[in-house]
Amino acid sequence: MSRQGLAKLLRANAHHGAIPGFKRNLLLREFIPSDGCSIATMSRAGLDFMVFGEAYFLRNRNAFGQVLEMEHLPTINMRVRVDGGFVMLLPDGKEVEFDQDEIEHVMNYDVEQNIYGVPDYLGGMQALLLNEAATLFRRRYYSNGAHAGYIFYTNDPNLSEDDEDELKAQITASKGVGNFRSMFVNIPGGAKDAIQIIPVGDFQAKDELEKVKNITRNDVIAAWRMNPALAGIIPENSAGFGDIEKIDRVYTSNEIRPICQLFNQLNDSLRADRWIGWREAPADAVNA
Repeated sequence: MSRQGLAKLLRANAHHGAIPGFKRNLLLREFIPSDGCSIATMSRAGLDFMVFGEAYFLRNRNAFGQVLEMEHLPTINMRVRVDGGFVMLLPDGKEVEFDQDEIEHVMNYDVEQNIYGVPDYLGGMQALLLNEAATLFRRRYYSNGAHAGYIFYTNDPNLSEDDEDELKAQITASKGVGNFRSMFVNIPGGAKDAIQIIPVGDFQAKDELEKVKNITRNDVIAAWRMNPALAGIIPENSAGFGDIEKIDRVYTSNEIRPICQLFNQLNDSLRADRWIGWREAPADAVNA
């Protein structure tokens, strides 16, 4: 998977762009920082993990070889070397190489390989792209009335070549900003239906945009395993989604705390007095 491609997808859809930051915030809410890993470091690494399915830390050691601090390295630039170790790509085309014991690699395991982490939302990418395409289509539809296309049909022999040229010019000028203009056509002695406008397609019929947006939105939040009440979705019934505090507790317990446990591997490297920690789960979190 292209790291740059995954990063650009964050701007393709409102929900897909907001959910990883929200899940990162839930992770930070549970995080207890230490001298070994600051809140800023975990914030960057947590967002990397949500977007790319992995995070990288540089183990900063003292003169005795003890790891005193974890420094975040941007996942989008990190690569695993074939012969062992890691490489960080720099904007100027240069590379920084790291030995295997210099890097802490936290990853979401993938059943097909054990080299890179993979995010869980990949199954919803097509729905995400369809959602973006529907939005862009409607935007262009309003920006350019001729975008959907139509056939301007005439069969009146009284229409002169000059009139035809004028109509062609008017139709061409209607594209882009300032479209949906009114047009007056006068054909003395013209037959009924001498001029007809035949739409190629009517995108507004039955509001297809709303259907596409709702279906693809549901697929996107399902791919993220995000509860609708936490995803900023307006409920369509009067009852709503239920007790939001209870939903938050259960979601944090089932989705966020397992991710916290993955980051506990930092403590395997950090000196004991610099370990990170996590808030204790409420006793009723799972049974709420």
